[in-house]
Amino acid sequence: MDLNTITGYRYARSRSDLLLGDAERFVAGGTWMFSEPQLEVTGLVDLSTMGWPALEVSDDGLRIGATCTVAELAEMPEHEGWAAHPLFFQCATALLASFKIWNVATVGGNVCRSFAAGAMVSLAVALDGAALVWTPDGGEYRMPVERLVTGNGTNSLAPGEVLRAVDIPAHALRARTGYRKIALAELGRSGAVLTGRVDEDGRAVFGITAATWRPTVLRYPELPDAATLRSDAASADGYYTDPLGTEDWRREVSCVLLEEIRQELTA
Repeated sequence: MDLNTITGYRYARSRSDLLLGDAERFVAGGTWMFSEPQLEVTGLVDLSTMGWPALEVSDDGLRIGATCTVAELAEMPEHEGWAAHPLFFQCATALLASFKIWNVATVGGNVCRSFAAGAMVSLAVALDGAALVWTPDGGEYRMPVERLVTGNGTNSLAPGEVLRAVDIPAHALRARTGYRKIALAELGRSGAVLTGRVDEDGRAVFGITAATWRPTVLRYPELPDAATLRSDAASADGYYTDPLGTEDWRREVSCVLLEEIRQELTA
């Protein structure tokens, strides 16, 4: 879509370039920015020229640069010991998009857009992803993505703050994982995305996204029994109704699919 209110476009190459002017907004892949009118925006600051590495592996885990594309993450080669590696591709497929979008849309953009069905939000929540945020005054802070996203299309980022990266800890990458997605239409937006994880020390983590306004994370010292998991999932807040599914349907399919994941991780 042509954005006929835009009168300025800047390429950011240093941190000082990230100071926004009046009515300026950050843009990375731009797949959402250019999908609908942005009447309040007159300038764009392009993050793709910051030179951030897409993927950085260390003993601490994996750093996913905010400008890493969905395709780069989905196609990342398997790393020895990373049992959770299949989740990269699985969660990427939860994004209703063509290969063209995969090669342009960014991980950071998907997280910052913070839609309930954000595929990269699902991934970050599943693997205890932490957002590294740069502040306009030159500082930075970290926050779990599960808390960064506050609602469907809302987050806790303050004006001028920019997501630099999402850090995935090594222990989560070594965990056994499970994944389920459901939509009312074969090519429809995700109605519920469910993930499960069992760490090497036996702790279990289950994520509910797309079905609730904001990420729901259920944590246990060990794999719970079926009744406990169902009760906790059913009583979670935030299930909602829209044209892509009712609140009751989202709650029930989440319970059913989480149980499938639990059984898979028990085996």
